[in-house]
Amino acid sequence: MKPMSYRREHRSSKSALLDGLEEGGLRASSSYSHDINEHDNDKAVQSLQDRVVFLKRLTGDIHEEVESHNRLLDRMGNHMDASRGILFGTMDRFKMVFEKKSSRRMCRLVAYFVVSFLIIYVLFRIRRIFMHS
Repeated sequence: MKPMSYRREHRSSKSALLDGLEEGGLRASSSYSHDINEHDNDKAVQSLQDRVVFLKRLTGDIHEEVESHNRLLDRMGNHMDASRGILFGTMDRFKMVFEKKSSRRMCRLVAYFVVSFLIIYVLFRIRRIFMHS
């Protein structure tokens, strides 16, 4: 339980508030408070409007970026499909070449030629590196 002096002080502060009501003191401060609250609300509304405009612009930019990436991915998909078709055609041709015995000999000859060319190329590159050192 609260001490007696606290209750008396509480009552006296309560009565002081009520006296202010009877004299119209609260009305004046309420009007001033209402003006301040309205001003604060207007600033808050303006701030929210600025944020909404910013977010709207940001989402528009994101939308444009997503559309751009989707177009890029579509083009890449089309190019991949075309490459896949070319690769399958090449693989079919290799299968036809390897099915014939005479073609196998020709492929071995071409493979030996390519390997020989690469060995000669590497040897010349090594020679060039040592000559410049």
